Amino acid sequence: MSEAPQPTTAAEKQSSARVLPALILAMLSFSVVQTAVVPILPSLAKELDVSGSSITWLMTANLLSAAVLTPLLGRFGDLRGRKPMLLISLAGLVAGSALAVSTHSFTWLVVARVLQGAGGGVLPLAISIVRDELPKQKVTGGVAAISASMGVGSGLGLVATGLLLEHWSYKSIFWMGLVFGLIAVALVALRVPTDPVTDKDGGADPLGALTLAGWLSALLVAVSQGNTWGWTSTRTLGLFAVAAVVALIWGVIEVKVTHPLVDMKMMSRPAVAFTNLAGLLIGFGMYGSFMVISNFAQTPEKLAHYGFTATVLHAGVMLLPSALGSMVAAPLGALLIARRGPRLPLVLGGVLGAVAMAYLALRHSHEGDIYLASAIFGLGIGLAFSAMPAYINGAVPVEQSGIANGMNAVLRTVGGAIGTAVMAAILTGDTMKLPIPVSLPTLDAYRHAFWTAAVVCVVAGAVPFLIRTVKPVTSVTVGERTADPASGREPVKTDA
Repeated sequence: MSEAPQPTTAAEKQSSARVLPALILAMLSFSVVQTAVVPILPSLAKELDVSGSSITWLMTANLLSAAVLTPLLGRFGDLRGRKPMLLISLAGLVAGSALAVSTHSFTWLVVARVLQGAGGGVLPLAISIVRDELPKQKVTGGVAAISASMGVGSGLGLVATGLLLEHWSYKSIFWMGLVFGLIAVALVALRVPTDPVTDKDGGADPLGALTLAGWLSALLVAVSQGNTWGWTSTRTLGLFAVAAVVALIWGVIEVKVTHPLVDMKMMSRPAVAFTNLAGLLIGFGMYGSFMVISNFAQTPEKLAHYGFTATVLHAGVMLLPSALGSMVAAPLGALLIARRGPRLPLVLGGVLGAVAMAYLALRHSHEGDIYLASAIFGLGIGLAFSAMPAYINGAVPVEQSGIANGMNAVLRTVGGAIGTAVMAAILTGDTMKLPIPVSLPTLDAYRHAFWTAAVVCVVAGAVPFLIRTVKPVTSVTVGERTADPASGREPVKTDA
């Protein structure tokens, strides 16, 4: 039985209008910056005079930094306040963009990408601020809009990259990140109030932070460089072993310490654990599919007898419908969550992603096929992204919102790294023989990649059925108001 809608006061409307646009722009800034370099890596390798294997560190360094800093900034936001940590997160993005603009050194460009990775903290911090600042009836829509902005920004970043490169050098990509970041910092500083929710009883966990960074670093470097080093090489297998051992040590530490960085009991709640699994799979599908579609579109048709000989801009435009689909998904996801709970949009997200990838596996000879599949895929990704925070927020107390959503964001990043590596391995594992020294995947390789993404999305859509319905976590009182852990409504039955 649904609740009667509560009237929205003028003050609440003003709060929503001031806070939410600033947070959405902050999320867009990071997602645009993170994906903008993907289509220009080959040209950057020539520009900076480095090998094709070395240039991938521009993505590896960014993914690694985001994976490590996202949960740390989320937790520090729980402990010390979300707004200060959000400003620090954006400051890292701005500093990295400024450094990238000012340097011609590959080494310093890698450092710049590490600094930009600090922007990964925007997602969990923005979601926590929405729970603190927006009226209850606006929280679900606000969280959905911020989450879907990740998919929107990723699609827009690919288009913007191509558009900028048509007229300027690769430096313009980093100028774009700098301008976006500075505007986001200004809006957050001026419009986001100091948040009232902090975990005053919590404490620092330096050993937990160190071991978390250790196993994530080992895992992501192994996954990202596996195709270059060889999946059975000593370096790759050694890093996987290090990641497993350090992750085990990290788990033991988090169970034993008084104030853990990550509450393992919280992480083991079905709504959190299975939502994190869904996040890993959706991240795999999104990043892996973007790479495959972009490469497919840019394949020279005369040589391969498939593809569209697209420029970077043209390939980005083909992926633009995914951004538009994610935009539509934000209000649609919020509506479905309010009426039916988060399960339906998360299931639909996986199903639509699978439909899009299966369609491309079967039909890919016309540009219209790419546009249609991209739109369907973007809608699915947006629905899934809007549902995951709703599941998590319904299962954790408000003072753990930052770290809980931060770990979900980390697993999306890990899934993206795995997806990109797996797709690259599929494409490079089946290449055609050409009379020129160029290696191109066969059409069958692309079909296998699309089917792989489809299967992963199907599994992601099935995961929500593993989450049973139980009583919500106990609300916590903050000042004179009660902070409801569910996503935007009074305590009711929720999936947890």
